[in-house]
Amino acid sequence: MNLLDSKIWTGKIFLDGWRPGGGGEADVVEPATGETLGRVGMAAPADVGRAAARAAEAQRAWAAASYEERAAVLRRAGDLWVKHAEEIHQWVIREAGSIPPFGPRQTHFAELACYGASGLAAQPNGEILRTSEPHFSFARRVPVGVVGVIAPFNAPIILAIRAVAPALALGNAVLLKPDPRTAVCGGVAFARIFEEAGLPAGLLSVLPGGADVGEELVTDPGVQMIAFTGSTRAGRSVGRLAAEHSKRAHLELGGKSALIVLDDVDVEKAVSVGAFGSFLHQGQVCMAAGKHVVAKRIAKQYVESLAVHADRLPVGNPATEQVALGPIIDAKQRDRIHGIVTASVDAGARLMAGGKFNGLFYRPTVLADVPPTSPAFREEIFGPVAPVVTFDTIEEAIELARDTEYGLSLGILTRDPLRGLAIADRIPSGVVHINDQTVMDEIVNPFGGSRASGAGARIGGPQANLEAFTEVQWVTMRSDLPEYPF
Repeated sequence: MNLLDSKIWTGKIFLDGWRPGGGGEADVVEPATGETLGRVGMAAPADVGRAAARAAEAQRAWAAASYEERAAVLRRAGDLWVKHAEEIHQWVIREAGSIPPFGPRQTHFAELACYGASGLAAQPNGEILRTSEPHFSFARRVPVGVVGVIAPFNAPIILAIRAVAPALALGNAVLLKPDPRTAVCGGVAFARIFEEAGLPAGLLSVLPGGADVGEELVTDPGVQMIAFTGSTRAGRSVGRLAAEHSKRAHLELGGKSALIVLDDVDVEKAVSVGAFGSFLHQGQVCMAAGKHVVAKRIAKQYVESLAVHADRLPVGNPATEQVALGPIIDAKQRDRIHGIVTASVDAGARLMAGGKFNGLFYRPTVLADVPPTSPAFREEIFGPVAPVVTFDTIEEAIELARDTEYGLSLGILTRDPLRGLAIADRIPSGVVHINDQTVMDEIVNPFGGSRASGAGARIGGPQANLEAFTEVQWVTMRSDLPEYPF
């Protein structure tokens, strides 16, 4: 039997085993063709409470288990991501509309996340503290308890496993709400992997659902913290709700990342870097190069070459054709992209390439002379659009890059890396890449943004994961009862 055999999961959610969800069922739709690939179960808000209660019960025994036991489950999960990679890749291509290389990128990330988390289980979890009292004083890290993970459609495996694996390794239970548009590769695959890896029942629930399920996940008293990845608009709502219920929320949100191109670069190489940063996965990446800030001396050559690159990139069904870009996830997102492009052209931007679509296939688009007041300059597009603005001085480049509410990723292309780093020092950003584009992520590195991109929360790497998925507890111990003057 295949890992993702539809007989197992059709019409069901994963809540202490496979069962019908209170929210009924939903079609799994292939965006490239509109074909229905299957039917997933949908959770209702009431399912969250049931899952949280079961998770709290299972979590106590899991936290008390030896680190070797937790590590062994994570290692087996890593092995299973490798073993079933090809099967999962096909779902990533068809369900998420990804081109074939993006499947292996995601399963490899998941493999490494599980292996890394297995080591995290054995990390030291406390420190001895100095004290002036006649007692033994120490701080130790204890599991948060039940962690709610809300993951988006665009990189559904990467953006869920980065929270699921370390949370489990550190003794927590997890309720995962995948985006319903990628509920198989971003949800069913997780349930099946960890089921086969021997994770004890109740520790992981997979609850596809709408905004009402997400809201219940944030507000249910049985869920102690939230790890959310998604838009800034939705993330702010999550943050407000979490604060009202005195919960921690790790928010990895949107971006409008600048790629600064200085005039000392090899322009053709820079264009290739820039095209990848804006057009990868149809631009549906939070770290995408959202504006190209280009030195005026090379701007004409850069824009013209970028338009040639865009026109040459093949767009089509990644399951049947060799393409560079697949479909946009759905019509609503496509129309939003096109609205931003047309409004920006109306505001004075020059359309150099693209700006048109066929079904959900949107052509890679290049906009030149983009006014700073236009939506292409100001808004996160989440589509294959490269807005270009120019600068005369480094001060002007810095101001153009800083002119955003976001602070997720920054790329600077120059022959002088130290000069690039000096520029980066003046631009708020959670991630900086000198001489590379803005889209990059590794499981071993702390990842997150500042300002509207996430307020500085970090997930990834041992220290950040310990901070994210444990609480610090202060403990003192004495040999005898003290004497007090009461």
